[in-house]
Amino acid sequence: MDKVRNVFEAILKYGHDEDFYPEAPDTFSSTDAPAGSEEKIEILRRRIELGLPLWHDSDRCDYSGLTGAIRPRE
Repeated sequence: MDKVRNVFEAILKYGHDEDFYPEAPDTFSSTDAPAGSEEKIEILRRRIELGLPLWHDSDRCDYSGLTGAIRPRE
């Protein structure tokens, strides 16, 4: 795939994304944002936009150490 920066450009140019493989530069860093959080969704959106891999091997994979809000029962 010549000169496409992200999966969207690959689809526009070739009509599919079957041959698009994002490359991770040395500066590609992991995130500690928990799955489903607004922060994680924004990071994933940005990675796609920049043509980076969606996942990093060191991204947070669980919810350990996080504290959630507790709502009292009515």
